[in-house]
This record gives sequence, C-alpha cells and structure tokens, in this order.
Amino acid sequence: MLPGRDWFLRVEGSLEMPAKSARRYWLFKSEPDVFSIDDLARASEQTTYWDGVRNYQARNSLRDDVQVGDGVLFYHSNADPLAIVGTARVVRAGYPDHTAWDAKSAHPDPKSTPENPIWYMVDIALETRFARPVERATLAGEKGLEQMVLLQRGSRLSIQPVTPDEWRAVLKLAGVKEPR
Repeated sequence: MLPGRDWFLRVEGSLEMPAKSARRYWLFKSEPDVFSIDDLARASEQTTYWDGVRNYQARNSLRDDVQVGDGVLFYHSNADPLAIVGTARVVRAGYPDHTAWDAKSAHPDPKSTPENPIWYMVDIALETRFARPVERATLAGEKGLEQMVLLQRGSRLSIQPVTPDEWRAVLKLAGVKEPR
C-alpha cells in the first residue's frame, strides 16, 4: 500500500497528516561528500534541484506528496556524526529528474526517458544552517521523537515524512526559531 496524499505509512501503522493545504515537513538525506548543506549554501540563490533519488517509495513522495512551501530537514547521512544540519523549503514541486536520461550524470537510468520519466525531483532553497547540528544519537534520546521515521529500525529512505511536532522538536534541539 502506497501512502496517499493525506496519509503516510509508518513502520507500525499509519498516521494521519495535515490536510493538503497545510505545510508539511520532510527529512532529506544526503551524503556530505556528495552534496552537503554547505554546497546548498554556495549554490546560486542557495537553491538546487534534489536529483538522483532511485527508490520508488521516495520517488512517489517527491512526485506526489512534496509540495511548494513544505519544510525540509537537511540530514547528513553516511557521515560522522550522522546529523540534521539545517532546514530548507521546497520551492518547486515534483517534476521529472532529467539526470536519469543523461548518460553522463552520476546516476543515469536508461529505462527513464523524457517521454516516459521514471524518476522525479524537487527544488529546495536553504533556510537555516544549524550552528549546532542535531546528531542522530541526540534525536534517539529525545522524548517525543520515538516514532520519527529516521529512528525506526531498517529505515533507509532518503526522503521521509516528519510530523509538525517532530519538526518543532528538532528546531528546539538546534536552538533555532521556526523559519518563515
């Protein structure tokens, strides 16, 4: 069962999310040696497209659920330490990932074509770089974050839903106020 626009599949059941018009929240993972929050800060207008997602469930979120205005927790994966290092916001909703049909890209997929795209991406803009990254170990010990998808055993998705309460808890741990 794939999550619908207003529902997200959780490891142990489902959780009703806000209505379509409400701002939603996500966690996007990136390896810092591939693309870091510092790379986003250096990008033109501190904006980039989030390409290269090659997992169908994460693709479905990018294609169907992630919308303009949604908040993004930027997570450095495969790093020491594993940590949420800042926030971004979605500035363009899902559209075909053109890097899939570029043989010279880092992640081509010859089955994906402009006429029949398989993979999708969104554009994000930097909001905040945390002065103090919020380490995964800190998240794991925080009351109220026990159900956060990131902390669930076997959770490896690069695009994950975050509840409004989880979003606020992370910002509090980082010592920052809600971005505009």
